[in-house]
Amino acid sequence: MENALYVVATPIGNLGDITLRALETLRGVDLVACEDTRHARQLLDHHGIKVPTLALHQHNENQAAEKLVRLLGEGRRVALVSDAGTPGVSDPGARAVAAVRAAGFRVIPLPGPNAAIAALSAAGLADPRFLFVGFLPAKVGARRTAIQELADVDAALVFYEAPHRVMETVVDLVALLEPQRTLIFARELTKLFEQIVSMPLGEAPAWLAADANHQRGEFVLVVSAPPPREGMDAETERVLAALLAELPVKQAAKLAAEITGQPKNALYARALELKARPL
Repeated sequence: MENALYVVATPIGNLGDITLRALETLRGVDLVACEDTRHARQLLDHHGIKVPTLALHQHNENQAAEKLVRLLGEGRRVALVSDAGTPGVSDPGARAVAAVRAAGFRVIPLPGPNAAIAALSAAGLADPRFLFVGFLPAKVGARRTAIQELADVDAALVFYEAPHRVMETVVDLVALLEPQRTLIFARELTKLFEQIVSMPLGEAPAWLAADANHQRGEFVLVVSAPPPREGMDAETERVLAALLAELPVKQAAKLAAEITGQPKNALYARALELKARPL
């Protein structure tokens, strides 16, 4: 093994999902930087790996990254893991990776478990593109603004959500997106109570409310792409939305018609729909 930072994906639930290469790497490094040393120790002990650990989480990532750079400068080999899944993807690690790369050391990724990809693989959606959003803002206003900005993205949307906020988030998705879009709940992936269910978005709040267990565990929410709008493509929607952010409805519709060649009346009607969405 060479002197480098190894970014190692680890199981999101089932310990059997770790790769042979990940185990070989974790056994061969001099140090494992991890989000929670106690959590990482459980994984390492399970596989009989006796390697020192270093805490690297959202509150100390900059300082821990400096230590990683020093260790790599001494010729050490370091692995980076998060509590579950792939470091740097809605988990700490991105700043540490950037610091190591800026210092001139090699970063070697070891692919493996990822909740978003696991959920998509079981979603059964035909959408050719997806956008990984991760966690939406916790505050209501910021969350609704973020959803509004995503409403017309021509791709499936992938969110992470915690159990105590999943109902609030789903209610906002129903209010701000087309209710006929498909929502897939992927709950507790790879764990004992794994559940993957699909339904029209408009039915999702009732499903959550029907059983207290439906709101337990860690969630991946996958929302299908928006239905096609007759006579208005994604680029026209983008132009209209950009103009609406700066101009009154009538003027925005007029300019959008001049830019795109689309009918002004249709653009004006669409602009009114966009403006009418609740904040």
